[in-house]
Amino acid sequence: MGLLYLGTPLVWDDAKKYADHVRSHGITQFLHIWNQLKDRSGDELLWGDEIEYMVVSFDDQTKNAKLSLRQTEILAKLNAIVDDICADCPDNVVVPKFHPEYGRYMLESTPGAPYTGSIQDLLSVESNMRYRRSLARKHLKANEVPLTFTSFPRLGAPGQFTEPYYDPTDAVSSHSLFLPEEITNPHARFPTLTANIRRRRGSKVAINLPIFVDENTPRPFVDPTIPWDRNVYPEDAEAKQGAALPDHIYMDAMGFGMGCSCLQLTFQSCNVSDARRMYDGLIPIGPILLALTAASPIWRGYLADVDCRWNVIAGSVDDRTEEERGLKPLKNDRFVIPKSRYDSVDLYLSNDWNNRPEYNDNPLPYDEEIYARLQENGIDDLLAKHIAHLFIRDPLVIFSETIDQDDANSSDHFENIQSTNWQTLRFKPPPPKSSIGWRVEFRSMEVQMTDFENAAFAVFVVLLSRAILAFNLNFYIPISKVDENMGRAQKRDASRSGKFYFRKDVYPTGRSGASSACSSSGDSSPDGDGPRRKDRKMRNCYPPPPLPEDGFSYPPIEDEYEEMTMDEIMNGKGINFPGLLPLVDAYLDTLDVTDEEIKKIRNYLELIRRRANGTLLTPATWIRNFVTSHPDYKKDSVVSQEINYDLLQAVDEIEQGVRKAPDLLLANYTGGSKDTGSIDVSDKLKLSLVLPHKTIFNSQDVVQVNIPAESGEMGVLANHVPSIEPLRPGVVEVIEATGTQKFFVSAGFATVHPNNKLTINAVEGAPLSDFSIEAVRANLQEALKIAGGNGSEAEKAEARIEADVYEAIQNALAK
Repeated sequence: MGLLYLGTPLVWDDAKKYADHVRSHGITQFLHIWNQLKDRSGDELLWGDEIEYMVVSFDDQTKNAKLSLRQTEILAKLNAIVDDICADCPDNVVVPKFHPEYGRYMLESTPGAPYTGSIQDLLSVESNMRYRRSLARKHLKANEVPLTFTSFPRLGAPGQFTEPYYDPTDAVSSHSLFLPEEITNPHARFPTLTANIRRRRGSKVAINLPIFVDENTPRPFVDPTIPWDRNVYPEDAEAKQGAALPDHIYMDAMGFGMGCSCLQLTFQSCNVSDARRMYDGLIPIGPILLALTAASPIWRGYLADVDCRWNVIAGSVDDRTEEERGLKPLKNDRFVIPKSRYDSVDLYLSNDWNNRPEYNDNPLPYDEEIYARLQENGIDDLLAKHIAHLFIRDPLVIFSETIDQDDANSSDHFENIQSTNWQTLRFKPPPPKSSIGWRVEFRSMEVQMTDFENAAFAVFVVLLSRAILAFNLNFYIPISKVDENMGRAQKRDASRSGKFYFRKDVYPTGRSGASSACSSSGDSSPDGDGPRRKDRKMRNCYPPPPLPEDGFSYPPIEDEYEEMTMDEIMNGKGINFPGLLPLVDAYLDTLDVTDEEIKKIRNYLELIRRRANGTLLTPATWIRNFVTSHPDYKKDSVVSQEINYDLLQAVDEIEQGVRKAPDLLLANYTGGSKDTGSIDVSDKLKLSLVLPHKTIFNSQDVVQVNIPAESGEMGVLANHVPSIEPLRPGVVEVIEATGTQKFFVSAGFATVHPNNKLTINAVEGAPLSDFSIEAVRANLQEALKIAGGNGSEAEKAEARIEADVYEAIQNALAK
């Protein structure tokens, strides 16, 4: 959602008066950016991910998993921790950031700084993601867990699904029958956005997903949990009047969509042309990876006959009026708009010769005055249509304090409309007065249950983006077929049983599949003069596609693509279509990577390969199988409170690695309980072990330290999450490259600092080898005798402490 402005948001009747003002000045702001930065070139590859967590509170007594609405408190704590960590970090270590999101139970996390094109950065993604989750988990309540789970299964279901409970009748912004007002982030932007969508539309949003029909599902299915006769808000009658469809799961609020979690990636391009080329190249990939990451088959406590979130979010922010939806003739509005403002991309943007006009075959309403203004200022046809199309939308939230802006130094009005066109990809101009370049954001994927999966898809997409540019790959198909793929991608079990339109020959015109694969392997230079030097870092700047040697000769559009299975798209079909994964493999052959590095990269790609060929399940199918095999499931499509509790417990156990899921993950998966991640590449820990009268270690490099924490034995490695641990009497085991030393400490504290520092302050301590088992036993007996004798209470208490210490030493020596 980006940074949140502090100010006074206007209600819709006031905000709409300024819609033309915002549009006009937004275009002025874009033109300032364009004129200043259209020729900017040479930017390196910088990229990053956004991951959204939902914080779930587990009530073990009632077997209920609920959404914890403590976002404000949690973020305040996390940001204070992050600030403390940052204060002690070297320049090469940047701490992740946590941000608010729409749902009051959501946390958004990003790396502290963008990744570069280095192999080291590519391989740090999973560790960075794990560190973020570990950091969040460390500072939640004992019964709270940060889950990367796309949609909360019982959001809006009967009973208590939030902690604490709130009544939906107070939903003053959404007027929802199911979701309370308190589900929404309290920042003024979010309830205003919710209310203004409803007011602009003229009704509540209406989302209907087909119910998954099982043996005991009523037919027709008429949802008994809808409060059909509620009469609190004017829109309460809409469900009865036809908004809620039979045989469907009905939802009526923005929170059902914007309360979902996802995985998004943003890439900085070399220049605006490369950004447009990569944008186009990734458009057909959007629905493919939506299907492959499918993770949301449960809505409002029911199994749906879909596996993905996309149409739910599209419906949840659909502010189009009846006229704009084509339900009434145009009278008060200017356009019939085919899609919600959250939907698939409508236009390819590249000016390269291989972007044929026929590919942009969907109706494209756009503001002709804005288009003409952009053209007059030197913007080409495609980009002018793209911007003019986005700007048929109204700004939904306007702050009174920001109505008048310095258009030469601000892009707020432009971003007000640009950033509320939520499409599968977003073409992002540089912010004014910034070092940031032209960017592309990839937005279709569902968040996965483990950091390994999320890292795998992040690594795959960045490598595929490089292959598109390096090999001049051509993925163009008609945009109408991309839209059809988006619909197919959301169907149940789409990745395994469905087919998708995809281009048959992806190589540049005039080159065969065999020759392209050979020349792109990195074994020879393009001109054949000798071996090509492999890159240690992923490049960002590439020449445009060369013109065909034999001139332009286009086959009929319909001959360029065909229906393929997911396995064929990802793993190959025929000589001219090697598959996306082999294309990534070919690109990897152009890089200078070690055997260990390529092994780790191929492990990520293996997950995707096996999910594509069906030998591993999508999260959606795994979730569906869990529910339908649960002993409490009655084959009636209902996901009960207990099923939901067990499901989310299982998801957390899988993420931590304490529950095996061989049908979902690779056999070598290591969970978060064993690998808490890191934000530094160092593999050494600096240990200081200090007694009141002596320093045993002074910031010395060690491999690992095992400590007797009050909570249990604990191993500390480099890059451990910062924490403070009280120590009980026991052994501190120091593992160095040259061997192991053991020290007995009576009590104290261990502080894990950022930047790979561990400080142990002990009351007393000595090498374990200094102790005699016979002397310890004698002293233990003496202490026990005094503790049970007739001395003073102080003497007996002191003796009991001594006895505890000697018993701990005895146990340590006996091992």
